[in-house]
Amino acid sequence: MSGKLIYENTTPKTQSVDAVKALLSWRGRGCDPMPATVEFTQEGEESRLVMVLSNKKDSYYVVTPAKCSCPSATYHPGQPCKHQRKHFGAKPASRPTEAASIRPEGKWPGGMNGPVDECKGMA
Repeated sequence: MSGKLIYENTTPKTQSVDAVKALLSWRGRGCDPMPATVEFTQEGEESRLVMVLSNKKDSYYVVTPAKCSCPSATYHPGQPCKHQRKHFGAKPASRPTEAASIRPEGKWPGGMNGPVDECKGMA
């Protein structure tokens, strides 16, 4: 072999129900009715993988601590989806406050509902 990397799996792929049925029968596990989650574990949390049945029950999302194959993970890259938070305890990413924001603490000065004109005072 020339030393080239032929296949690089960078993101998990959503699996069909038939593929998961074949995998479960190969592993000797029952698949009637189909389980809501299928979990695979090898030495440590980093190699843990969970397959979660979609709401439409037509596919399984592949969830790891770092990535998920659900549509929400695609639309919000870098943020953990609900599957990651449920199965791996990942906390949702908090929004950073910008120093150049008009109101970085979330409130206007003086605790009022809007800006206060210091020249006119409160009338």
